[in-house]
Formats: sequence, C-alpha cells, structure tokens
Amino acid sequence: MPSEFTGINEDIARALKTLPELRCFPGAPKDFWPRFLACIAGLTSASHVTLLLRDATQEPAKWRKLGEWSANTGPSRFRTAFVTKLEEIGEQCTAEDKQLFPLEAAPRGAGHYAIATRLKLLKGDESCIVACLLSEVNEAAAREALLRLNLTADTPESYQRNQSGQQARVDVEKFASALDLMVSVNAEKRFLAAALAFCNGIATRFNCDRVSLGWLEAGYIRLRAISRTEKFDRQMAAAKALEVAMEEAIDQDDEVVWPAPEGSTVVTRDHGKFAEDQKAGHVVSLPLRLDKKPVAALTCERQGAPFTAMEVQQLRLCSDQAARRLADLKHHDRWFGARWAAVVKEKAAKVLGPEHTWAKILAVVIVAVLAVLFFPKFSYRVEGKFILRSDDVAFLTAPFDGYINQVFVRAGAAVTNGSPLLALNTSELELEEAAALADVNRFLREAEKARAAKALAEMRIAEAMANQSQARLDLVRYRLDRATIKSPFTGVVAEGDLRDRLAAPVKQGDALFKVAKLGTLYVETEVHERDVHEILGKTRGEIAFVSQPKLKYPVRIVTVEPAGLAKSGENVFIVRCAFEDGPQSWWRPGMSGLCKLDVEGRTLFWIITHRTVDFLRMFLWW
Repeated sequence: MPSEFTGINEDIARALKTLPELRCFPGAPKDFWPRFLACIAGLTSASHVTLLLRDATQEPAKWRKLGEWSANTGPSRFRTAFVTKLEEIGEQCTAEDKQLFPLEAAPRGAGHYAIATRLKLLKGDESCIVACLLSEVNEAAAREALLRLNLTADTPESYQRNQSGQQARVDVEKFASALDLMVSVNAEKRFLAAALAFCNGIATRFNCDRVSLGWLEAGYIRLRAISRTEKFDRQMAAAKALEVAMEEAIDQDDEVVWPAPEGSTVVTRDHGKFAEDQKAGHVVSLPLRLDKKPVAALTCERQGAPFTAMEVQQLRLCSDQAARRLADLKHHDRWFGARWAAVVKEKAAKVLGPEHTWAKILAVVIVAVLAVLFFPKFSYRVEGKFILRSDDVAFLTAPFDGYINQVFVRAGAAVTNGSPLLALNTSELELEEAAALADVNRFLREAEKARAAKALAEMRIAEAMANQSQARLDLVRYRLDRATIKSPFTGVVAEGDLRDRLAAPVKQGDALFKVAKLGTLYVETEVHERDVHEILGKTRGEIAFVSQPKLKYPVRIVTVEPAGLAKSGENVFIVRCAFEDGPQSWWRPGMSGLCKLDVEGRTLFWIITHRTVDFLRMFLWW
C-alpha cells in the first residue's frame, strides 16, 4: 500500500485507492455501479449496500432499486429491517437530510445502523441515494463510516462527466470521420466515381465486407455502385435481390437492420431472405434522403460483429452528409439529352407559367415537328444490298480422280500467275509410269527379236503393243504434270479452303478453287422493284461494307438490268455500279454491305409516309 494509507484498514485502503479510478472509469454504467457499490462497502465496512433512484418527472415518483452489494453473511433480522426501511431512509435522506438511522438501540455497546447519503448526478430531476447496513458497530464508528461515505457522493457525477466527455469525443470522431469521407466524395467529379468512393469509404471505416449504393429511378431502385468493384452485372440474381432489399428500406423510409434488434417493428423479410441467400451475416440498409424524401439506399454487409445502434447513427450521419453531393452529381452526370430536358422543363416552367408546363411544351414541340416535316427538303436515297463481283473469274477443277496431298493457299489469299494452289497425291501415278515404261521397253525388245527372226507378224504385234504402252505412259505423264493445280493469272482465291480435306478423295471435274482478278471488281446491287423507277436517270451513290460500316465509298451507276429477278419472295432488279476511285487493296470478291443511290430532295413527311401511302393505294384500289 502507498505510504499515505499506512495504518488504515486494508479494505478501506483498497477502497480509497479504487475511488479515484472510479471517477475516471471508462466502462459502461452496468460495469461502474457494481464496482462503485463494492468500493463503498470496503470504505464503510458495510455488510450490505443498496442503490436507490427516484425520477421526479414520473408519476407517481417511487424509489426503485438499481443495484445492491452484499457480503453474503446470510439472512438476518437486521438485514430484513434494513431492506424494509429503504424507502423511508430514502425519503428522510432527501427531504430531511438525515443520514444515520439506528436499527437497534445500543446504549452501552455495539449495535446495528443504516447510513445513507445522496449521490450527485448530472441530471437534476433524479434523486439517487446509497444506503449501507453497518453491523456490530457503535455510534462513533457509524458516524466515522458515514463521513467516509460522504466522500464518495461526487463520484457518480465525476463518472458521468467523464462519460459525457468521452461521448463528446466519440461524437467529434464520428463527425470527423464523416468529414473525411466527404473529402474523398467531393474530390470526384463524376457520379459513379463519387458513389464508388463513398461505398469504399464506408466499407473501410466500418469493416464491412461489401457496401452497395442503389438509386431510385422511375419508382425502382437501380444498383449503381458496389465497394471495391468497378464493374458488375445488374442482371445477376444477387444484384436483383439486393435491389429488392434496398426497396424494403425505401418503402418504409427507415433504417433496416438484420438480424432485427429486440423490440424492432421494422419489416425485415426481404433483408432476411437476402442475408440467408448470400450468407451475408449482418446487414443494414439506410435510405438517403433529399429534401426529406428518400432518393437512394445504402446497404452494408459484414460477417463479423452485428451493427450497433452507434454505428447505425454514424452511418446515418455519413449518408445525410453525402446525399446532396451525390444527388447533384447524379443530376449533372447524365447524357446531354436528359440534362437538356431537365433544363428546358425548368426554363419553360418559368416562361410559360406554373401550370400545364408539359402540355405547353408539347404543343410547341408539335409545331416545330410539323414545320420540319413539311418545309425543308432532305436528301432521299434508295438503298439495297450489294455484293462485290469480278469480271474475270476462273474455276479450277480436279484433272483426274485422286487424293489431296498438299494445299498451299486458303480462301482470300493473293496469288500470282502460275503459283501452286494444290497438289494431288502422285504415288499411284508414279507406279503406273514405271509400269508403262517397263512395258514399252519389253515390247520394243520383242519387236527387235521378231525382226531378227524374220517373224513379220509377231514384229507388228510387238510394235503395236509398244505403241499402246507408250500412249498409256504419255497419259500418266500428262496427269503427273497436271497433278499440281496452278493459278492461271494474278488475283485472289475467292473460294476454296481445302486444308481440312487433306488426303480426301476428289473426282475428275470437281470444282476446287475459284480465282478472281481484283482489278475488275464491280458492285452488284439488288434494288426492290418498288424503288427501281426512282433511280432511272440517276448516276451517283455510296456503299458501306458490313466489315467497315464507318467507311463510305462513292460509286456510279453503270447499268440497270431490264429484267427482274425473284428472290426471297420479292422481285429485285440488278444494278451494276462502278467505283469512282477504283477498288481498295483489302476488298475481296463476295464482300457485301449496303448501297444507297441518290435520288433527289424530298420532304421528311414524304420520306416517312410514302410507303404507307403506296400500300393504302393498292389496298383500297377498286
């Protein structure tokens, strides 16, 4: 023990040491009061200590017991008398300032006393007393204990002031945290970036596994940002379930905590389903309000500890601080059409008056649309599908029955005159060549042998057989020479990708390749018969390829075939067009796209309605 407590009872010395610590106790009230009562018991050597409280604002104002401490000495009639007289002790202590209450007269020796003192609290409308039971003490010892008890009267007030200071510090930290979060949100100039910064900040400060922000659009919540996730699919089942949970908070315009706190009346069905499906653990959703109306919802998830009431309050503070900034960014960070519509509505409301704004704007828009429909003339063009064709095309076929041995090109490959395209297997032909050559030699020797024997008939027969073998040998060598198919001119392989047919058989005359010249490409356009009369006498147009729609190439009409062609259930006319600037190097025969041929200026109303008018003329004609 410290030197200043030397000679004092050990329990009293321990209590005196504990008392300053209780004045600065950092814990909750439920932990403070038991320690405080135990300290009083040690300081006064009491066998039983009781804490009483009365609230003057309540009717009727009654004393209620907040806590007690007992030395576990067992029941006694003095303890029963003490408990019975507690309300009387409380009334006399507060009204008459009486603090010493004899429970049994003890003129000559030790007796039993009750001592009480009023504790100081921050709230002036509450009366709090602490009463102690002293057993087997004389009056002098009781008064000495009462003196020590009075020393503790200001301890609860000091504790409450310390708690208030701590709460103030917590509130300042909460506000500072909200300001720090707003710094990161205000630094962003786009809505999605600010929303992501807001979600990331909330997730970091509250140790959340995931924080999501949804915005109210056309009466429904649309998920806009998820912490630590730049891209997500709104069509996922988890995203849709999250939007439903957010709408539950928006519909009630209240914070929704899952699992629901005890005594909560907020509906949490969708939150419970979401948490169960996604294994979220603990979920809280808060509506973000703008001008007292909910415009968005913030949902926080984490597996660790549940969200406390203090954390929900801090989340509410952060949400209220960020709502206006996010709403402003959401308003301005839209495509120009939506922004213009909002500005036009606002300006028109001021100019045209407060009522029927949209009706008046609609009338002005209709007049403007009618003027655009009937007065200015726009370029009208007839369109049709086109395909590139070449005037010089060669179809290369199989020279004899055989098997594919090598393929040197693919479809689309550029080739030169005489370059090899495909080679057939010549192993059988080489065997036939050897056999035929052997037969020629054999029959020539037989002819020589017959000539030497002057057998004229046998000589003639041997010479005929030799000629026959020579003819077969010439045929085999001709086929060997034709076994490699070569390009007849410089061009491009328009058709024929045979790399996946290696070792496959081919028949004589089978088409293997189609080679076309690029220098003679032209456009073959199909124009519907209802539009062909519009292009008669016209010469200009443009084409765009399917592979490069952004590029337009000018063409001129060369000829219109006079006969129609039935195709896909309708009649079309073939229009041949030539290029103004010549073909490009990347064009290939067979490429297709859209061709638009210039006609003349027409009104927008005629362009939109002429097909309908033509249909009605045919339908109503009699």
